[in-house]
Formats: sequence, C-alpha cells, structure tokens
Amino acid sequence: MVLSLQSDIHLLSGGTIPVIGLGVYLNDECAVACQVALEEGYRMIDSARYYRNEAQVGAGVRRSGIPREQIFITSKIYHVDFGFARARECIQESVDQLGLGYYDLYLIHSPVTGKEKRIATYRALVEAKKDGLVKKIGVSNYSGKHIDEIIDAGLELPDVNQIELHPFCQQKPIVEYCRAKGITVQAYSPLVTGRMDHDVFRHLAKKHDKDEAQILIRWSLQKGYIPLPKSSRSARIRSNAQVFNFELDNDDMDALDALDQGGKGAVTWNPVEEP
Repeated sequence: MVLSLQSDIHLLSGGTIPVIGLGVYLNDECAVACQVALEEGYRMIDSARYYRNEAQVGAGVRRSGIPREQIFITSKIYHVDFGFARARECIQESVDQLGLGYYDLYLIHSPVTGKEKRIATYRALVEAKKDGLVKKIGVSNYSGKHIDEIIDAGLELPDVNQIELHPFCQQKPIVEYCRAKGITVQAYSPLVTGRMDHDVFRHLAKKHDKDEAQILIRWSLQKGYIPLPKSSRSARIRSNAQVFNFELDNDDMDALDALDQGGKGAVTWNPVEEP
C-alpha cells in the first residue's frame, strides 16, 4: 500500500485513524506546534491530561482553520485519576479543556494501580463513549494480560494500544497480541527520545538522503505502527512529515529490526509489566 500524509487505518470498532500524528508531551505551549502540524497536513494530535496542554491543543486547532471533523485528537487519563467516578469527572474536564466538543480517542495512560481500578476506569471510558464525549477508546502501555482483563470483564476491546516502539524496543509479544485481536498499535517515542546517534541510522540516512528521524519514522510506518513523533520546532515538525517519498528496502528493515534489545532497549518508563 502506498502511504501518504493523508492515509488512514481502519479501526476495530469502525472508522479510521491517521497513519501519523504529532506528539505534544513536554510542550507546555503547543498551540503553535499544533497549528503548524495541521497546516503541514498532519491530521492527528496526541495529548494527555498528564501533559497539561489540552487547552493549548484546542487553541492550535482553532487557529489552524481546519474543520474539527477532519482532525483526530487523543488524550489520556493518568493513574492518579483512576476509578470510575473520578475518571468520569476527568474525561469531562478534558473535553472542557479542549473546547472542541469531544475527543476522537481517549486512552488509559498506563496499567499502573492494579486490576480493579484499571477495569473501573475502562468502564468509565465505555460510558463516556456512550455519552458522546469520546468517539473511540483504548489503552496505553498495556501488555496482553492487561487487555485480557478487559475481555474477561465482558467489555469492548480497545481500538488502540499506544506503546513505546522503536528499533531498540520492539515489544514483539505485545505487538503480536494486538495484531491477533485487531487492535491498532501506536508508537510513542519513535525517535528514541532523540538518541539517534547510531551507525545503522546514519548509514540509512545517507543511503536515502534523509535524516535519522525520517528513517525511524519510516521504519515505524512500514512496520504497520502509527508513529507519534513530537517536536516543538516548526522545521522539525515539517521534516518529520516528509517520509512518504521513499521506502526502506528489506535489507534496511532487517538492519533496523536487528537492533531490538527487548525491554532493555526502552528509553521511557514503559510500565508494560505492571502486575
């Protein structure tokens, strides 16, 4: 399949999601970044309550002039707010902060806190979906055992599982589980939090006349993930989208795949093994 910045992927419960998005973690003044990204052609923005910038996302969307229905916006609920009643309050607060009526996707940020609160929080997401506050629901940093809890509780499957994914941390058991269930996989930290000084990355960047970030984003796309590269710099936001005019060949992909270190390759908290 030929990919473009306007390509999308079908979700388990119906509808679609863009193949790439702008991450806004550690970007407290992200309205400009969101506006630039949308004007460049991005159609997805990934935020979270923990990031404390939902209102800025809303401001950037409004400034862009792009119709709301053409933009896919995500947020997440953090574990300090888990539990059914508190989660319902927080989802409403998120929607109010955004100021655009609803979220396209709302995730549980992590499996931290244990099974009982995880399930109660997920039930709150299901109810928020019924109420129209969110269109789709999902999880983040979940392993298969955490998603099995949702199945055992008789609740709908998440449309999305957002996990740390890059050549050093490929999370193969989780990816295989999600694919078997039809759950879309989003990749956060696809640029290894900027740690791109590696011979393989440099070699492939030179080979394809691209930069290392573009190689990593392209790898993620060709693996079938949805990368969420983050940046506050306009030039970097633009260049991160310039990944649809080349393709990594089998040897390139094999070289990147060979860098996997399992869990040891993680560069973030990666709480997928929470009990």
